[in-house]
Amino acid sequence: MEAKASQNAGRVMDGPTNPMVTPLLTDLYQFTMAYAYWKAGKHNERAVFDLYFRKNPFGGEFTVFAGLEECIKLIANFKLTEEEVSFIHKSLPGSCEEGFLNYLREIDCSDVEVYAISEGTVVFPKVPLLRLEGPVAVVQLLETPVLNLVNFASLVTTNAARHRLVAGRPKMLFEFGLRRAQGPDGAIGASKYCYIGGFDATSNVAAGRLFGIPLRGTHSHAFVSSFMSPDEILERSLCSSDGSNTCEDFVTLVHSWLSKIQWLKSLGGIFGETNQSELAAFISYALAFPNNFLALVDTYDVIRSGVPNFCAVALALSDLGYRAVGIRLDSGDLAYLSSEARKIFHTIEKELGVPGFGKMIITASNDLNEETLDALRKQGHEVDCFGIGTYLVTCYAQAALGCVFKLVEINNQPRIKLSEDVSKVSIPCKKRCYRLYGKEGYSLVDIMTGENEPCPKVGERILCRHPFSESKRAYVVPKRVEELLKCYWPGKSGKVREELPALQDIRDHCIKQLEQMRPDHIRRLNPTPYKVQSNDSNGVGGASLT
Repeated sequence: MEAKASQNAGRVMDGPTNPMVTPLLTDLYQFTMAYAYWKAGKHNERAVFDLYFRKNPFGGEFTVFAGLEECIKLIANFKLTEEEVSFIHKSLPGSCEEGFLNYLREIDCSDVEVYAISEGTVVFPKVPLLRLEGPVAVVQLLETPVLNLVNFASLVTTNAARHRLVAGRPKMLFEFGLRRAQGPDGAIGASKYCYIGGFDATSNVAAGRLFGIPLRGTHSHAFVSSFMSPDEILERSLCSSDGSNTCEDFVTLVHSWLSKIQWLKSLGGIFGETNQSELAAFISYALAFPNNFLALVDTYDVIRSGVPNFCAVALALSDLGYRAVGIRLDSGDLAYLSSEARKIFHTIEKELGVPGFGKMIITASNDLNEETLDALRKQGHEVDCFGIGTYLVTCYAQAALGCVFKLVEINNQPRIKLSEDVSKVSIPCKKRCYRLYGKEGYSLVDIMTGENEPCPKVGERILCRHPFSESKRAYVVPKRVEELLKCYWPGKSGKVREELPALQDIRDHCIKQLEQMRPDHIRRLNPTPYKVQSNDSNGVGGASLT
């Protein structure tokens, strides 16, 4: 995608990945409020907004923050074109004055400051993910697009992280959701944020080009069923991997190996005549990709046809110095079929003396989700890689994260949004946020303080209390203190701007973050809630609430 670029402090920043992310990607009421602010002479009043969420998704007790890079790219390139101003003019009531249109022509985010938690960080309810400071009308115009960029990104990254935790670190996870995603933007975003959340590769070629995510994919059932017999294969020769010789009839070599494994006594004659159209497809694919041969083995019968046909082709490739990759299962009892396939691979390695054959990679797909992975783990299986699509990229288990964007201060005066529902009461004033770690290296609690309050110190006892429940309080002596909010867009403040990390660095940070969480906070069933507190002062949750 083409993206415009902005220059800030001598550095050029590309625009958002999706060119549809412009100042017009917002709700109409943001512009009506901007006009009302301007009409009242309030548009340049200094305001502070917090972006946060109220409840962790998927019934869990953690969330992974994502979408920051796209937010900063939007802010860096926030400028209305003349055509956009004209459209806004037509969309607002006829009483809109020309002076407001001139104001819109001039606004940008040069006087906006953005403080955010690092992308890929594990986060919790009520703690600001982003804090935006600047002229109230301008920051209000950023509300909807910033929420849009953070909500889905954080939701799908969290979903991916949950799948990663259930599958376990040794397993490879591939995102296969392109065809079922909610449109092109949903697909591209899902590929990027699933990678941040711990997936290893994607089938999405466009995402691979845009973000440098490793690509994975082989063939479909259509490829297998398109063949009728090995007689269709016209070009039958295959050069050895080292180029020293050529097998003139690879098809015959495959058939000789198929005959040998059919008569192996240790396999007990579990298969006889295999499907020859499937065999033809496997041979053709191996001739095209001798170094990357991975076969989909469930088009007809996994154990009686797919696996032996794969083994025959893999053994023929081995004769020529190539090593087949493995098989993919896309239906059936994945635990049973993967275990039976592994037994066959080990038998062939032992009986036919082919080193490493027992370690062929087994990939499984077929509408997998978090529950399926958990069930497979409990049953026991031999799957090495999982290809996950629909339930992952659509976040089938929960439609939205529910981030909100609330005014917490204007003209240095704290503001609060009250509600009979305590969970919807906002926490006023400009805040600093810290994560406190214990002696075992796990994070203990996140605390929020007023901007000018002293920061917590290592080794000093700190009284932490719940923002809305006076009785919930505890002392903590941290072994390490981490300030969470960093300056990613300094505006005119003169502060040093935090550089946006590379995608791989964000992914590594996410994985490290999950390792620093206490296991009971991130387990799938009955996780322990993580504590978010304020310190014992009158800044946050104290006198400023009045």
